[in-house]
Amino acid sequence: MNAFRLLVLCLAVVLAGCASQTQTVKKDPGPLVAADTSRTIDLTNPARDMWDRIRRGYAIPNLQTDLVDYWTDYYASHPQSVLMMSQRAGNYLYHIVNELEKRGLPTELALLPFVESAYNPVAYSKAHAAGLWQFIPSTGRHYNLQQDWWLDQRRDPIASTDAALNYLNYLYEFQGDWYLALASYNWGEGSVRRAIARNATKNLPGDYLSLTMPNETRNYVPKLQAIKNIITDPERYGITLPEVHNEPYFTTVQRSDDIDLEVAAQLAEMSIDDFKLLNPSHNQAIIPAHSAQLLLPSDKVDIFNANLAAYTGKLSNWRVYQPKRGESFSTIAQRHGISIAELRSLNGLSAKQTKSLAQNLLVPIDVNAALPASERGYSDGIA
Repeated sequence: MNAFRLLVLCLAVVLAGCASQTQTVKKDPGPLVAADTSRTIDLTNPARDMWDRIRRGYAIPNLQTDLVDYWTDYYASHPQSVLMMSQRAGNYLYHIVNELEKRGLPTELALLPFVESAYNPVAYSKAHAAGLWQFIPSTGRHYNLQQDWWLDQRRDPIASTDAALNYLNYLYEFQGDWYLALASYNWGEGSVRRAIARNATKNLPGDYLSLTMPNETRNYVPKLQAIKNIITDPERYGITLPEVHNEPYFTTVQRSDDIDLEVAAQLAEMSIDDFKLLNPSHNQAIIPAHSAQLLLPSDKVDIFNANLAAYTGKLSNWRVYQPKRGESFSTIAQRHGISIAELRSLNGLSAKQTKSLAQNLLVPIDVNAALPASERGYSDGIA
């Protein structure tokens, strides 16, 4: 090899190395790829924020259909709604993207709660789906999400995200295609497989665009693509995204005592509404010792611990009372020094129900000392 050829070869190697430092999200050839969402991403520098980090992990081909155009225009024409959803998303995006990257999953899946719940952790649908990822009760139980008197982990940001990503990963492996996997998340994998089988009997293709699906499912992937279009190039659509730093928003704090939600919020110097956005899974006014895990903004942890160390009041004003079957609510309320209306409100009791079905009830803790020892604190099976 002469010196000139060696020089040319070395130069080619150097240029290839430089090119590998940047990534361009380009359109793929074919009908399923949007033509106008290409964006050059500089990988030589860390992600500027969470939106930049999400764009770097795109791995689902861009869909281009009339429905995608419709929903892109729809979201772009509602900038305040997009801003509100994006602001709520800021609480959870770092955790969700971290979990996606651990599993090697496409980061645009972090945008799915925009479609599912508008990033509202207490969203509840008429189909009884709950939380950011909108699990119905049966699927939630299948993925080990606790649903009982104390907790509904379908609303827990950490537990529900773990379950949702496990489910989405399973659906992708089951269907072998992200569009079919997403349709399955909305409609059920069995329904999608049956739709594919129906097409097969008619010698029709079994791809996503060829299937006959309910309107909700037909619009589901286009909505996700529309959100992806806007997050990819918000300026193009006149959207201003809120600043979401590429750092953890919340931290887990373990507790070993019962604590009321309101007391915990006060100690963290947060409004009760903001506190519940991070801790929405708790069904009662008290977080019991056996599940006393709190999520706090990272910048509130030291404040919470300092205030807790100096706190001299009661951490909880409530205890669990387990009445006998048939015991009247009026008797229970009178015994614990509250009105029957307060008892009903505290425990979500129907006005038509006058007697206990032996369910657990929250009552004030003030009268504990006057009760028999066997009735103080938690009943068996609750603590």
